Amino acid sequence: MKMKHLLVSAVALVTLTSATKDGFTPLEQQQISISTPGLFARSDAFTVDFAAARPSDYSFPLPVGKARLTDDNTLEISTKRGDAVKAMFGGTVRLSRHHPKHGNVIVVRHDNGLETVYGHNAQNLVKVGQRVKAGQTIAIVGACGDQGFCSFAIMVNGGRINPATILSVESHRLLRQTIMCRKDGERVSLTVTHPDSEQKAFAERKAVERKVESYTANPFAGGNRFTVNLATLNPGEWCYPLPGAKVISRYGRRGGRMHSGVDLKTTPHDKILAAFDGVVTMSQRYYAYGNYIKIRHANGIETCYSHNSKNLVKKGDVVKAGQVIALTGRTGRATTEHLHFECRINGRTFDPGKIFDHSNQAIKMEQLTFTKSGSSISIKSERNYMAKGK
Repeated sequence: MKMKHLLVSAVALVTLTSATKDGFTPLEQQQISISTPGLFARSDAFTVDFAAARPSDYSFPLPVGKARLTDDNTLEISTKRGDAVKAMFGGTVRLSRHHPKHGNVIVVRHDNGLETVYGHNAQNLVKVGQRVKAGQTIAIVGACGDQGFCSFAIMVNGGRINPATILSVESHRLLRQTIMCRKDGERVSLTVTHPDSEQKAFAERKAVERKVESYTANPFAGGNRFTVNLATLNPGEWCYPLPGAKVISRYGRRGGRMHSGVDLKTTPHDKILAAFDGVVTMSQRYYAYGNYIKIRHANGIETCYSHNSKNLVKKGDVVKAGQVIALTGRTGRATTEHLHFECRINGRTFDPGKIFDHSNQAIKMEQLTFTKSGSSISIKSERNYMAKGK
C-alpha cells in the first residue's frame, strides 16, 4: 500500500500539482517554507488517517536518536556521528541544497499532503524530483560538537506543525490517529479527530500521576504554616462522609481515653463517601480499626474511614469527592455498625468538627491555619465572613 492510501478525506481529496510532474518551480526548490500548490484547491480541509499505515509506511528520521521538542515545533535529534537520516514517509524530494541557516537541508513533499524537513546534514544523498520511500536513507547526519545532530520539522502548506501530533517524541512511534488540516486564511489549523488509543491512555496516566503528586506533597514544605480555606470549596469539591448519619461519639477524651475521630451511625452496609478528591494511601485490615481506608487530599489533609464491612477502593486509586469508597460495618473493635471518621495532618489527628458542621452535615465556612512547632501542630479556625451566604 502506497502512502497516498493513507489520505482518507470526508471533506476533500488533496491535489498536489507538483506530484504529477518530475520537477518543482525554482521558488519551491529554493525556499523551505512555501505554500503547497493545489493542496486546498477543492476544499478548505483534508484529513490524514495514520491508523491505516503499515510499519513499512513510516520511519522516524533517526531511529536510534534521542529527540527533544523545541518551542518552534522543531525536533532536535541527537545521535552518533555519521548516522543515516531516513525519510519519514514516501514522497518526492522538493528541496535539496545548502541553506545559510539550516546547513544542508532536504524537504520531502509526501503523498499525504505533509512535508518534512531535515536540516544540518553533513551530506545530502538525494536530488530534487527524486522519489523516496519511507525509511530510505536520504542524508548523512551532521554534527554539533562531538555529537551527531539533525533538526527535523513537519509542515502543512509551508507552516510548521507540532510533530507530537503525528508521532511520540519519546518512543518515536507513529500515532495511530486521524488528523484534520483546515485552511483559515493564511493559517492552517490541525485537529485530532480520532485520537491514538495508546497516546490517550498515556496522557491519562500522566494526568493521574500529576494529581497524585499534588495530593501527596508535604503541606509544610514551604514553611511551618499553611492554610486551608474551606469557604472557597464549591459543591462537588466536598462531601459529608455519611449522609443522614447521627453522631454517636465525638472527638476527644472518652472514658479516660482519647477518641481520635467521630463516630457516625446510619444503617448497616450504608454507603461511605470520600470527603474530598484525593488518592487512597491505605485500604486494608488495620488492627482495631477493622477494614480501614486512608485518603490523602490536595489540601494536605488526610481522612480515614474505618470499621467498614467492605472496602470498595484500593491503594493507589484516585477518588472524587462523593465517590462511594466503602460500606458501614463493625469490623475491628466495634460494638455496632458505624463509621469511625478521622481527620489527620502530618499523621496527627484533629477534630473533624473543625471541617464539618455535623448538625447540618455541611462544610464549615472557615479558614484553618495549621502551624507546626517541633513535633506538635496547632490549628486556628477563623470564620470567613466573605463567604457568608455561599
